[in-house]
Amino acid sequence: MASIAPQIPITPADRPNRGDRIFRALCVSAAMLAFLIVGTALVFMFRQAWPAIRTSGVRHFFLDSVWKPGEHKFGVLGLLEGTVIIAGIAMIVAIPAAVTMALFINEYAPKPIARGLTTAIDLLAALPSVIFALWGFWAFKNHLVPVARWLSVHLVALPFFRLTDPSAQLIGSSFVAGVVVGIMVLPIITSISREVMGRVPRDLCEGALALGGTRWGMIRSVILPFGHSGIISAAVLGFGRALGETVAIAYLVNLVYHANWHFLQQDGGSVAAAIFIRFAEASPAELSGLVAAGMSLLILTFATNLLSRYIVNRKAVA
Repeated sequence: MASIAPQIPITPADRPNRGDRIFRALCVSAAMLAFLIVGTALVFMFRQAWPAIRTSGVRHFFLDSVWKPGEHKFGVLGLLEGTVIIAGIAMIVAIPAAVTMALFINEYAPKPIARGLTTAIDLLAALPSVIFALWGFWAFKNHLVPVARWLSVHLVALPFFRLTDPSAQLIGSSFVAGVVVGIMVLPIITSISREVMGRVPRDLCEGALALGGTRWGMIRSVILPFGHSGIISAAVLGFGRALGETVAIAYLVNLVYHANWHFLQQDGGSVAAAIFIRFAEASPAELSGLVAAGMSLLILTFATNLLSRYIVNRKAVA
């Protein structure tokens, strides 16, 4: 009887083959290209922005809210604060609605309704921002005035909701722009959150239900902990789009260069909207200031992404 040869495991080759080397070179090249594009953009923006920063002074440019091109005085602090105010309002509107909608599609909706909602959300995410801007300007902003008036009356204990004048105009405010921008970024956050929640292993969900848990208990103990990093990433992506939104804010806000913390009443602004409004008729000095403002917005976006990665990594370690 012939003896059976022992099965010896095959040791993979230490040297990558030609296909592996080509694939690795393509991946490294793509990564280096991304760094090259970002670095080139930063260098170009810094060169164009330096005249405005030099004449205003670095401290005054980042810590003042003055915009006087004729006197070569530029301060971007008010525009940055206005950008954060509008984006913050947008996130307050978008994140709870997006997470709830994603949970409804994945866990509660019947299959035909879930497929229809998924298609509709993906289509809304692909719409250009000018469509939302026109819709918000012509059809939606007047409906937000009673909401702003109600907030100013019932939340008067909070300083941000107070009106400096009882007869102040409530159209053209950061609140109106923030709500419209929140609706604009809602489909993006919903789509990514739905995909992340859909990757939760179903055996974990079924196990939680089999142990006697409710559906909400399963969502709270399994789905949300499993997908929290993806949900945070989706929120950061939506926040980044809200920071850079241009057309909707330019249409809906009465632009000012100082921060208006009473965001329910008229006047507000953002860096992107100021660039959009002033770029066509800007003098060379103001053009340099606008590029510097755009560079400050880019720095703010980078800082936001770094902070979000730090939070996600901390939660992953915990």
